[in-house]
Amino acid sequence: MIHLLDDFRDTAAVARTWSAFSDRVMGGVSVAHVELVDRDGRRALRLWGHVSLERNGGFIQMARQFPNGTYDASAFSGVQLSVCGATGAYFVHLRTADTRAPWQYYAAPLAVTTAWHEVYLPFAAFTPVSLAAPLDVRTIQRIGIVAGTQAFDADLAVARVELVP
Repeated sequence: MIHLLDDFRDTAAVARTWSAFSDRVMGGVSVAHVELVDRDGRRALRLWGHVSLERNGGFIQMARQFPNGTYDASAFSGVQLSVCGATGAYFVHLRTADTRAPWQYYAAPLAVTTAWHEVYLPFAAFTPVSLAAPLDVRTIQRIGIVAGTQAFDADLAVARVELVP
């Protein structure tokens, strides 16, 4: 059975659970914006802004903490998202109990096109960044949707985020 993390219909819940930030937290100059939109008849959370590599920067992100600290996703095989947007370098980041430093996460590339489509990312597709521990899906704490690693104007809409068997 699919576990819906968000379909962005509950405006109050989205405001409580999703946040935006950029490399400015580390001295970069990228600019991030997040807003709820209706795109092509779908309610979506939109991440947009400018990704800059200046001052050792390079990302903008919208992220959702899991309630109660951690989530055991061992009953699922991966993450599925319904997305559309401008082409660019997008990723899904997962943080777990093993990711203690801000620069530690597990990343998988997110293919984005101008038409709505579903992207399935098996947990096996997530690679560790700045840590050696393999992804432990029993201790997921946060999911992030990221534009980064190259300078560009990012514009991504996400209509659904779910865990799939």
